[in-house]
Amino acid sequence: MSDTIPNFIHDVIDADLAAGRENHVHTRFPPEPNGCLHIGSAKAIWINYTTAKKYGGSFNLRYDDTNPAKEDDSFVRSIEEDIRWLIGEGPGGGIFFGSDYFDQCFAFALQLIRQGDAYVCDLSADEMREYRGTLTEPGTDSPYRNRSPLENEDLFVRMKNGEFPEGSRTLRAKIDMRSPNVVLRDPAIYRIQHIPHHRQGDKWCIYPLYDYAHPIQDALEGITHSLCSIEFTNNRPLYNWVVEKIGFSHPPHQYEFARLNVTHTVMSKRYLRKLVETGLVDGWDDPRMPTLSALRRRGYTPSSLFSFLRKVGISRVYSIVDIRLLEYCIREELNDSAPRRIAVLEPLKVTVTNYPVDKTEYFQLPNHPDHPEAGVRMLPFTRELLVEQSDFMENAPSKFFRLKPGAEVRLMGAYIIRCDEVVKDAEGNVRELRCTADLETGNKMPADGRKIRGTIHWLSAEHAGKAEVRLYDKLFTIEDVNSIPEGKDYDDYINPDSLQIRKEARIEPALEAVEAAEAFQFVRTGYFVPDNHSPGVFNQTVALKDSKGNIMAGA
Repeated sequence: MSDTIPNFIHDVIDADLAAGRENHVHTRFPPEPNGCLHIGSAKAIWINYTTAKKYGGSFNLRYDDTNPAKEDDSFVRSIEEDIRWLIGEGPGGGIFFGSDYFDQCFAFALQLIRQGDAYVCDLSADEMREYRGTLTEPGTDSPYRNRSPLENEDLFVRMKNGEFPEGSRTLRAKIDMRSPNVVLRDPAIYRIQHIPHHRQGDKWCIYPLYDYAHPIQDALEGITHSLCSIEFTNNRPLYNWVVEKIGFSHPPHQYEFARLNVTHTVMSKRYLRKLVETGLVDGWDDPRMPTLSALRRRGYTPSSLFSFLRKVGISRVYSIVDIRLLEYCIREELNDSAPRRIAVLEPLKVTVTNYPVDKTEYFQLPNHPDHPEAGVRMLPFTRELLVEQSDFMENAPSKFFRLKPGAEVRLMGAYIIRCDEVVKDAEGNVRELRCTADLETGNKMPADGRKIRGTIHWLSAEHAGKAEVRLYDKLFTIEDVNSIPEGKDYDDYINPDSLQIRKEARIEPALEAVEAAEAFQFVRTGYFVPDNHSPGVFNQTVALKDSKGNIMAGA
């Protein structure tokens, strides 16, 4: 997609091009393949992709696979699939892996050592934290900081050759332990990990850290504008230090934007992984998750996500976006495009006592009331019907205009019926309604001019197909998941009603053979898509209306 909106990033690029600092634009998206992409990732992809598109530049996908502990080829595949789904094509600048640059990263580390800009440190992780100082107190030099370049090179090569145990040594940049920016207090740039790599196998037992490897990868790929989220602002001086000390002739530059935060959900990949691994959700693509695979499975479209991101906009300021804005975007799109179908989620039997037992007739219903060109379909009508349990109330208030004893209601596109008798089982539960149809009113107004206030949907019990329908609500009960009180955990706010399953739902016969990508409006209920894992299952994308009021009202 090529849609863009004005933003400060484009202002920076315009100035760079006008001043001759750059003559082209090259961006990248650098995900770590240790989990699936989420809607926050979609914002980063959208910014980098549409920026490159606007300026006729290039957009790379580069996997940040510098930490083998959690990385997996399955995530490599899912990330590329998600990006192709989201932007409608592959990354035009190419697909790369951070591990492709391990040899260069190692060579540049040797260069830094020889320049006196890096040293091997024997402090443990806990000791490094102690020596680092605090936000208000400067750090203390490591006792190993003044090793000679020759000794550091020897130790570093031996680290590479696997002579030392994991965690026993690191390679650190020699910057300034008294810097007010804690990031610059001699950060580690290499660590020992005796873990096979998903692409490199056992070739390496030392791995570069992201803050060191990332600027090198950007420079080697010719990235001009390294666009990332705001939490990397404090890391930018380290980014600049790396490219300056190595001496790249045309270094990339980093710019930050506010990350995407959405109410009632969490963007922490670590916690999303926990949800999966503990079985609180059914995998990374569980439709309650904020991952792109989950949103796709639930029926969200790339265009609805891009519409949402355009409305959110781009800034440097932290904010949290109401999830109802995302729901609004997909609802508006599907309201215009989704064909209408009937599904009865909790069936209640209705017997039309004055209708012939062996008769079937067909009523014509529009596929889309706003688009006559979408045509019509024919719905069978028989003596035994199914309606929603919620469309009947035995002791109903005066303003309940659906089925109740002695009252009339219109069957959508068909006859008016009157509820004459309520049949219950031994436990007192309503089992069946016996009704009389006004057989002169087949999709017509009553001849006597009486007004019928209610219309309900229905299906022929004989012809209806069977389905399982899954209804989804927000995963967390708390609005701002980032503001959990001290002593509490994400788990304390999991919504127990985030998934409700209707196993006995019945559907129009034509819905039994639909494709997984097709979206439908189940009339009077919401928008649904067939599940891409389980035949006969429909996932709710979004309800018909925003129960708390239109989020776009007054916008």
